[in-house]
Amino acid sequence: MKNFFNDVYEVVRLIPKGRVTSYGAIANYLGTKMSARMVGWAMNAAHGLSDVPAHRVVNRNGLLTGKHHFSTPDAMQTMLEAEGHQVKNDQIIAFKQSFWDPSKELI
Repeated sequence: MKNFFNDVYEVVRLIPKGRVTSYGAIANYLGTKMSARMVGWAMNAAHGLSDVPAHRVVNRNGLLTGKHHFSTPDAMQTMLEAEGHQVKNDQIIAFKQSFWDPSKELI
């Protein structure tokens, strides 16, 4: 039996550096469109996994809703900025331009 969290992590590992996606886009790709919240739970549990770039997963509006689960309150923003994103008021500027949709990219 496949584990949903591991399926989420497999997708997140494929997000290219400098791109971001949303909880809902991952859920949709996995065929569970209504389970964006479960993707969020998986991401909250991923912070001990060094090979899962959890900072690249945000909400559908580009908000850093998972930032409280990182080692410091600004760690998520710092990691995103290091990859070229601009973040203001916990939201990625030009979110749509950097959005990575696994349903389109992983054909």
